Amino acid sequence: MADFESGTAQKLLQSFMKFRKTGWHDKKIAGFNPSEFRVIATIQRYANDNNTEMKVSEISQLLQVTPPTITQIINILEKDQLIERTVDPEDRRAVKIKLTPTGIEAAENTRKAFGETFLGLIDYLGEQESEQLAELLSKVHDYFNQVSHQ
Repeated sequence: MADFESGTAQKLLQSFMKFRKTGWHDKKIAGFNPSEFRVIATIQRYANDNNTEMKVSEISQLLQVTPPTITQIINILEKDQLIERTVDPEDRRAVKIKLTPTGIEAAENTRKAFGETFLGLIDYLGEQESEQLAELLSKVHDYFNQVSHQ
């Protein structure tokens, strides 16, 4: 096993710390925080794939976030008139959620801005290094996932 004081271990630690300090995962995308963007994108993708509305529980399962957290985000998006809720006619206890026309436009603008960020990274790194980075980050994810389940 590698020594924590080794140059490689320290370089990895420094890189992770620098990456975290950039705060890229906390920055707004086209005016939305990342959790709002994820909910909007999920609703849009589901609607496109299934031509239907979603329940909070479905969004919660797909994003692996608790229903109360999703409900808070939905409340914000509804207040901003990006989504609308309707009662499910088949199960009056259930509420269906869909994007409004404004929400659809916001989802597309946000997805475009998000995509441009990653296309910019590919331009910056080049295709080959971008592929390597994607593979390495996938391996890092697998490693930390294994370690957390031991």
